Amino acid sequence: MRTHGPMRQQDAGVLVRGAMAAHPLAHPAARALAGVVTGAVAAALALFAVIMLASCGPSDARQSPRGAQGDRGDQGPRVQRVVTTTAHLADLVRVITGRRYGVGFTVEALMGEGVDPHTFKLTQSDTAKLTRADLILVNGLHLEGKMDEVLEQLARAGRRVVRLGERLRPEQVFSPEGAGGEPDPHFWMDPTAWSTAALAVERELSTLDPDGSQDYRVNAKDFMGELLELDRYAAEVLSSIEESRRVLITSHDAFGYLGRRYGLRVLGVQGLSTDSEAGVRDIARLVETIVTARVPAVFVETSVSDKAVRALVEGARARGHTVEIGGALFSDALGAPGTWEGTYLGMMDYNLSTIARALGGTVPEGGYRRLWLERRKP
Repeated sequence: MRTHGPMRQQDAGVLVRGAMAAHPLAHPAARALAGVVTGAVAAALALFAVIMLASCGPSDARQSPRGAQGDRGDQGPRVQRVVTTTAHLADLVRVITGRRYGVGFTVEALMGEGVDPHTFKLTQSDTAKLTRADLILVNGLHLEGKMDEVLEQLARAGRRVVRLGERLRPEQVFSPEGAGGEPDPHFWMDPTAWSTAALAVERELSTLDPDGSQDYRVNAKDFMGELLELDRYAAEVLSSIEESRRVLITSHDAFGYLGRRYGLRVLGVQGLSTDSEAGVRDIARLVETIVTARVPAVFVETSVSDKAVRALVEGARARGHTVEIGGALFSDALGAPGTWEGTYLGMMDYNLSTIARALGGTVPEGGYRRLWLERRKP
């Protein structure tokens, strides 16, 4: 179970320097203190920096005659800044803002392709972005574990910090066996749970920009309909896998929601967080499962080291069973920006196809993308 310790000296320093980067004309006393942070004053000084920035952050840009990055200055209403922790959330904002993206809102994700959110640490630049944001969207459920203290400080200082995992209905939250009741943060792997997140984002955007609320409601409704189609497609594709082969083994336990929704047995070398270590016993236990169940394939992840999974392959080979690496799944990150896999729908399509093919199932030609494109034909 995760525990909260005191803020480290280096983390407090990053936070304060990020505050200075966001507002170079900040109070001289804060600037003088930004250089060296020591002992018990570290957390207090970091909180002071956040409170200072929260009180004069976005409002400074409104008063600027030229406007700041993300603003339109004298040309019209100010563009609202949305900062998300993950690319999944940034994609969701872009979908729901639709044609108003870049007009009513800009969105920026702190974490990009191949970044592991469990171990992600804020930089000075990241902190500056957060302090300038009008809305901060966070996955929550301790996915961004190393950011929790800073996010809590920003919220206490008046920033709008929304943890979408807390907007799920109780029955939607999954806690795997052996997790001690800790919730699984990877809820985007269930399209029905992601639909709940979409509704929450729509409401936040509509509150921030009432003029665009009608557009946001329509876009969210359309996307939620798309998620229903994806849910049906996922059930069809994964049910094509022979029941005895429906065992999904990955680098860490990121696919529990997918498994619960579609009837897969999901096992990870590491637990819910990649911040935990896999031991010899964990490897041996999974090798035993692979050999006994004659599992045909195991999977690495794009944002996690493949070392532990390759140890499974070698362990099974030593026991006389050949298991292949079925592919690299997108667990905690999307694909490259500008690609199909760089969107939520594309990420899910790729994962579903990769899992089904490797475990002996069938995938329609063109996958979910073909169906998605056909629905958009005039």
